[in-house]
Amino acid sequence: MDQEQKLAGKVALVTGSSRGIGRAVAQRLASAGATVVVTARSADKPAGGVRFGQQQIVPGTLAETVALIEAAGGKAIALAADLEDADQRDSLIDRAAKLAGGLDILVNNAGFADYARVDQMALHTFDRTFDHYLRVPFRLAQAAIPHMLQAGAGWIVNIGSITAYPPVRPYLDYARAGGDSVYAASKAALHRLTQGMAAELVDSNIAVNVVGPSTAIRTPGADALIPADYPCEDPAYLAQTVLEMCHLPAAERTGLVAFSMHFPHAMGIPVRTLDGTGELPPAELPLYSHPATSLDGL
Repeated sequence: MDQEQKLAGKVALVTGSSRGIGRAVAQRLASAGATVVVTARSADKPAGGVRFGQQQIVPGTLAETVALIEAAGGKAIALAADLEDADQRDSLIDRAAKLAGGLDILVNNAGFADYARVDQMALHTFDRTFDHYLRVPFRLAQAAIPHMLQAGAGWIVNIGSITAYPPVRPYLDYARAGGDSVYAASKAALHRLTQGMAAELVDSNIAVNVVGPSTAIRTPGADALIPADYPCEDPAYLAQTVLEMCHLPAAERTGLVAFSMHFPHAMGIPVRTLDGTGELPPAELPLYSHPATSLDGL
């Protein structure tokens, strides 16, 4: 456990936390003292889903995430939910707050990525992508805000993406091949929604920020989309950056679009391991990151 315990007494809900980025964020928030409600479809068995037109089973369960957190001395509660089911989605916040005794932090991480070029993408894939990355964070934030108002403070973190920035010119082979245009557009919309919410909620002491990977993070869900030889970052950098968005008053830190390796580097923030017991080497900014990436999130 992290001796600093910045989140002691706080309750966090992290969506999509049965594996990958969501699991890493849940582990880090728990190691900083939060009680973390972890949610995904897969309670104790890996969930299936359609990707590239085929049914696939992706490893990872909530039970595994809870076990990792508890083994490190943290507190976690599993709450299975399918965010594509409107009733489960719209009741999730109240159910989580009832289980944990309140809600201070919401991390919108859950997603769906099924890449295809625009001329080849089915309309239901377009709709599903925007549902996951815009409608779900919007609806969960709407439900979370009353709890945060009652508490007198709150923190909402939306997981963003460097793809929200326009492709670099001259276009690289990756951009020419295409496939992520709709995903990228949904993330760009999420960034803008976050910044607007930040302005609307700052006087209520609710901070709203974006945190995204500076490069790529190899996870069970993203592995098929990342070339085998592509250099990927440790998820601890992103998890630390999320933590840094979850403890200061809104007047001091809100409306940022921050990236995992850039923000700790710019702010001189040590990056700790997911269990909070060790420290990673200072982030070295990747030369291949997008040139528009802000160092401090502003």
